[in-house]
Amino acid sequence: MTVTVVGAGLAGSEAAWQAARFGERVLLYEMRPEKMTPAHQTAGFAELVCSNSFRGSSLKNAVGLLKEEMKALGSLIMEAAVATQVPAGGALAVDRHEFSRYITRKIEGHPNIEVIRREVRTIPAGPVVIATGPLTSSPLAESIAEFTGEDYLYFYDAAAPIVSADSIDHEVVYRASRYGRGEDYLNCPLSREQYLAFWKALVAAEVHEKKDFDHVPFFEGCLPVEVMARRGEDTLRFGPMKPVGLPDPRTGEIPYAVVQLRPENREGTMYNLVGFQTNLKWPEQKRVFRMIPGLERAEFLRYGVMHRNTFLNGPKVLLPTLQTIRDRRVLFAGQICGVEGYVESAATGFIAGVNLVRLAQGKEPLVFPRETAHGALVHHVSGADPRSFQPMNINFGLFPPPGRRVSRERKREYLSSRALRALRDFASAYGLSIAAI
Repeated sequence: MTVTVVGAGLAGSEAAWQAARFGERVLLYEMRPEKMTPAHQTAGFAELVCSNSFRGSSLKNAVGLLKEEMKALGSLIMEAAVATQVPAGGALAVDRHEFSRYITRKIEGHPNIEVIRREVRTIPAGPVVIATGPLTSSPLAESIAEFTGEDYLYFYDAAAPIVSADSIDHEVVYRASRYGRGEDYLNCPLSREQYLAFWKALVAAEVHEKKDFDHVPFFEGCLPVEVMARRGEDTLRFGPMKPVGLPDPRTGEIPYAVVQLRPENREGTMYNLVGFQTNLKWPEQKRVFRMIPGLERAEFLRYGVMHRNTFLNGPKVLLPTLQTIRDRRVLFAGQICGVEGYVESAATGFIAGVNLVRLAQGKEPLVFPRETAHGALVHHVSGADPRSFQPMNINFGLFPPPGRRVSRERKREYLSSRALRALRDFASAYGLSIAAI
């Protein structure tokens, strides 16, 4: 049987790969470059339009655990991320262009996958995975709204600016990762006077003209920096400009505030302003961000931009298999199903891809154990309170409690160990190949 995947972002690429890997013929639809989006710049698969970071890798945080599960299960996205990794302290960051090229080559070269570069305007006949992400085209969005019978919720993510490395004043910035965990980040130190001048300029800076979407709340995990600044004088100092754990090695003292710069590629020629997603007008970005010490002559290779995000109210639409309640042959994956983050999107793509195969083979779709990071994530998507549902990154609060007395210091370690045990047992029971973990 031929199965269909719509969208070749992180989730769609993962879903198509897994379906093909397990022997099904896959039709993968991608509308770029025939029809571009406001955020994408290339026709490559799994293009990263915001940060180049997949976040922390330690098993002491939930996203690190999720990545470990994905690696063990044979995730294409994790394979590509490891192959194109750039230094980023304790985080997994990639060269975004190499990352997309790697996945595009793999997908286009798979004998079981046929790539069709065309916009899909209505939901295809199942089995099908819809993974069109935050920038789903209007015709398809209308079709999905009609299909689900539910209204959509809209919010807008913001992308941070990127500056050229050779335009940074290296006499001012210093290398350090928080709490001495390497030297992968550049840090721009601000005195109290510099911080207050920057904060006042940021609060007063002009933003792009308001659209209808301005009345929709932003996702708290990706607020524009100017929105955070307007919440109070010290909000940034307890957020993206937090100086804790970043003493200046030249003085031994912790600055009043710090702007961190993360490498965007392996060569270290581009740096991202960490946490500085913004909706400021482009001339204002240049004026205000050049007030940051070390960035007085910064060359902006990409200005911050806003882009739409569209997602389902998953608990009213989806099952924990990512099938829709209305039609079990239609599945959703990625941000459109109500997760937030690159890793989370790819993980739901894996689940949807595996279940797509099982549907095609007449088998029962799989519900991942809630003790695993994969299971905890889809449980939130399908089982949260629909009255207050919002997209969420993976976190240990989504996992079932330990079930026995565990000290606070060891709780995360216990939850990670339990998750990996549960994943091994689950994979063994259902014939999923799994690497040693």
